[in-house]
Amino acid sequence: MKLNVNGKSVDVTASDDTPLLWVLRDELGLTATKYGCGIAQCGNCTVQLDRIAVRSCITPLADVGDRKILTTEGLEGTVADEVRAAWIAHNVVQCGYCQPAQIMVATSLLNQVKAPTDDDIEQAMAGVACRCGTYPRIKAAIHTAAKKIYAT
Repeated sequence: MKLNVNGKSVDVTASDDTPLLWVLRDELGLTATKYGCGIAQCGNCTVQLDRIAVRSCITPLADVGDRKILTTEGLEGTVADEVRAAWIAHNVVQCGYCQPAQIMVATSLLNQVKAPTDDDIEQAMAGVACRCGTYPRIKAAIHTAAKKIYAT
């Protein structure tokens, strides 16, 4: 099967029912995408399919088709750069385990909503558990990134 991962066509040998997470990590060596719970509750396995955040632990290859898969390793551009800069400015990271997923969800949100409200952010980010509880800093960082990306 051919997949489009981070802008490149790659061949994979896994079966159609294999979760995307394991193909990314085990077959392609893209280990920024983390295994957390395996039942889409913690969100640490989040990647983007056609710029929409999805849980890769429950997404079988059969559901991916020719959609564009984006992992943290392939995340680039203005939105990604501003999110990362805001993460640093607001000292978001503590243990770091959830951060690839947090950044994937934040960039997906900012690609869809130019001026997210607190409610927009809380709703989007609710699916990614942070053991360190940096949620207030994550929210502040997203607001900062949005202002820089969409400043008029």
